[in-house]
Amino acid sequence: MRQLPPLNALRAFEAAARHLSFSKAAGELNVTPAAVSHQVKGLEEFYGVELFRRLTRQVLLTPEGMAALPLLTEGFDRLADAAGELAGCQENGLLTVTSSPTFAAKWLVPRLPRFGALYPEINVRLDTTLGVLDYARDGIDVAIRLGPGGYPGMRVDQVFHEVVVPICSPDLLTGEHPLLAPEDLVHHTLLHVDWGALRETSPDWRMWLMCAGVEGVDPTRGPAFTVEDLAISAAIDGNGVALASTHAVANDLKAGRLVKPFELALPTDFCFWVVAPEKTADRPKVAAFREWLLAEAAAETELEGASVCG
Repeated sequence: MRQLPPLNALRAFEAAARHLSFSKAAGELNVTPAAVSHQVKGLEEFYGVELFRRLTRQVLLTPEGMAALPLLTEGFDRLADAAGELAGCQENGLLTVTSSPTFAAKWLVPRLPRFGALYPEINVRLDTTLGVLDYARDGIDVAIRLGPGGYPGMRVDQVFHEVVVPICSPDLLTGEHPLLAPEDLVHHTLLHVDWGALRETSPDWRMWLMCAGVEGVDPTRGPAFTVEDLAISAAIDGNGVALASTHAVANDLKAGRLVKPFELALPTDFCFWVVAPEKTADRPKVAAFREWLLAEAAAETELEGASVCG
C-alpha cells in the first residue's frame, strides 16, 4: 500500500511552490490563501519538515521543498495525462473541436457532413468560444487557430495561408454610385474587422487602398466588427464593402450572395492551423479529423484570377 498524505495537501504545496505565492496558488485552486496555508502546514506536520521559509512579503522554498517540487509536478502531470486517457476512452465517439465562429460557420460546418459520412462513429462537438481554453480542463481534442504559428507542446499542421479580398453585395455594382473602380469606394461604406490580438499585423483598408494606388478615400471610416462573420453578413445585406478571408466567403461568392468588385487581394502574416496536444494528437479520432481537414483544405481551389499584392 502506498503511504500518501491527503492529495489536497500535496496539490496545495505543489501550486504554492510553483508560484512561490499562497495567493496565486489559491487562485489556481479556487480556495482561499488561508486554506492553502492550512494545507501546507498540515503537510509539514505530517512529514516533520519545513517546506517554506515564510518571510514578511514572500515565501521561499527550503531545500526539502525544492527537492520535492519537481517530482510532485511530474506526478500531477502524469496523473492529468492518465485522467485524460480515461476520458478519451469513455468518450471515444465524441470529438470536441474549438474554432473561431467565422471559420466554423463559413468553412467548417458546411463540410462536416462529409466527415460524418466517412466516420459515422465519431460525433463532433463544435465549440466557438473566443476566449483562451485549456485542452484538458475544457475537454478540447483539437483546435483550429488563426495566427503566426508556434504553439509549444502541440502538434501543429498548417491548413492554409490567409488572404483577404474586397467583397460586397451584387447590388453595389449598380445604382447611383456603381462600384466599378477602386476610386468609387469614396461613395461606399467600408466595413472593418477588428482582429484583436492580431490587429497590428492584420490587413486593413489602409493597406489595400495603398496597394491599389487609391487616394482620397478615408481608410478609417465605417463600422468595425470583432467577428468577421458579422462583417460578411453586413456586406451581404448591402451595407458596405468588407475585406474578408477568401476561404470564409467562398460559398457566398459561389452562391452569388457576394461578389468581388476588384481582384486585388492582400496576403496576411498568419495562417489557419490545426492544433492538438502532442500527447493526444495521434489518438485515432484526432488523427482522423486532422487528416480529413487537411485533405479538404488541399482540395479547395484558390479563387481564380485574384492577384495578390506583394
